[in-house]
Amino acid sequence: MSAFHQLIPAPWSFSAGTGELELDAGTSVGADPELRGPRRWLTRALGGATGWDLAPAPAREAGIRLLLDPSLDAEAYRLEVSDAVVISAGGAAGAFYGAQTLLQLLGPAALRQAPVVAVEGWSVPRVSVEDKPRFGYRGTMLDVARHFMPKDNVLRFIEVMAMHKLNVLHLHLTDDQGWRMQINRYPKLTETGAWRRESSLGSWRAGVFDGRPHGGFYTQDDLREIVAFAADRHITVIPEIDVPGHSQAAIAAYPELGAGPADGSSPVEVWTRWGINETVLEVSETSLEFYRNVLDEVVEIFPSPWISLGGDEVPLTQWQASAQAQAKAAELGLDDVSGLHSWFVGQLALHLKHHGRATSVWDEIGDGGLPDGALVASWRGYEGGIDALRKGYDVVMCPEHKLYLDHRQADGDDEPVPVGFVTTLQAVYEFEPLPGVEGTDFPGRLLGAQANIWSEHLDSPRRVQFAAFPRLSAISEVFWSNPAGRDYDEFLTRLTGAHLARLEAMGVEYRPLSGPAPWQQRPGVEGWKRDYDAEQLVRN
Repeated sequence: MSAFHQLIPAPWSFSAGTGELELDAGTSVGADPELRGPRRWLTRALGGATGWDLAPAPAREAGIRLLLDPSLDAEAYRLEVSDAVVISAGGAAGAFYGAQTLLQLLGPAALRQAPVVAVEGWSVPRVSVEDKPRFGYRGTMLDVARHFMPKDNVLRFIEVMAMHKLNVLHLHLTDDQGWRMQINRYPKLTETGAWRRESSLGSWRAGVFDGRPHGGFYTQDDLREIVAFAADRHITVIPEIDVPGHSQAAIAAYPELGAGPADGSSPVEVWTRWGINETVLEVSETSLEFYRNVLDEVVEIFPSPWISLGGDEVPLTQWQASAQAQAKAAELGLDDVSGLHSWFVGQLALHLKHHGRATSVWDEIGDGGLPDGALVASWRGYEGGIDALRKGYDVVMCPEHKLYLDHRQADGDDEPVPVGFVTTLQAVYEFEPLPGVEGTDFPGRLLGAQANIWSEHLDSPRRVQFAAFPRLSAISEVFWSNPAGRDYDEFLTRLTGAHLARLEAMGVEYRPLSGPAPWQQRPGVEGWKRDYDAEQLVRN
């Protein structure tokens, strides 16, 4: 271990001491009562990697001590390694992050799930670390609707998120191409809506299909397990039930929710191509009551303070042709049917409010009026989020041209299914959530930021890992660390010196810095390359 740390994300303060502390099979782990959860997690994680039975001991006598310090913020910690390992934290989350730092200091083997080498002792450098997060919301959006990710892979993704001190998983559960959550009241949502007969191969513009049925869904117990597993790692899971667009899978299961397919075909099926879909929910009491019932089951499983209703990409074609939509717009005194977009989402937001939950929405909703108390995810650049801040709303920044990790990582033709903008490792490392307006005193609050991983072209967990890492490692440092100390070259030194080995130990098939490995390429599969245009940010 060098005098300078190799930790990711970088701590706010780090000083190296002299020598190392040896841990062995006799090492004990103790914690104050408020920190028993992190103690259990650390005992399991370190015990698995070392093969040791780490015995409990009184908090101030153990070899590894987790101590409550009320003077620290809930997510802040101090790690002191001298004659013992002492993690002082303001709360359970801070103690957990201190434990993650300890595992990083012990080396990549400490992140494995079973011992790989029989050794009597493990060395940890004597150090002093003081650390805290830059933002309270440090998120990743994972799209499991376009391509289903089996539960065990979701759990592993959460584990890697936790190592990076990320604390929000926005789970995109429904879309035109699939419905992934069991709803007891409406079984056809998964019997019919959870699978499609084939998928676009590469960009939908190529008109090529793979001819392979695709499907899958999570039972309610699966989702309870995911939520509990994440909570044990201080990660909040925000479910997204997308309305009133991106809803063709639900309409295929329950045709009364829509006005039929926009292309005139019949019957409606789960959509097999990518892109923006003109088939949307009918603006009716039938649709509203259906989704109120769905949300009643959603809130029973997800304790998150926010439930996402999506609200993005809603073409008006069907509503403009719908007598029912025209009549509803007139009844509400709207100038045209465009106002039904925000009205519909607002009705469901009121239902969530009765459950004591706030609504998370994509920034399009701001075009027609945001629900009271909404959390706004700004993906169409920065302006939607800045406008929401000016109006007093909470905001999470996730601009497409900066933080969409399904976008290509380099300009070469060997990038698999090259879509979107070139979003390099350095580009995401240099991201700032409020460029040009830093320090402005807005009425609203910037809670943090979020990297989004859309899965149209990520058809397996391996492909998700390739797209996410190591870019998500860089992003975690933007979300956590002191921006004043950010240096890309120094980050690369830590990434290549230690962190890629940590990812390998956790089984993450990241993109090599030199470019995709041969088995990570998709030769012959057409993508859709885009150049950044600030005036038109529309997702492919």
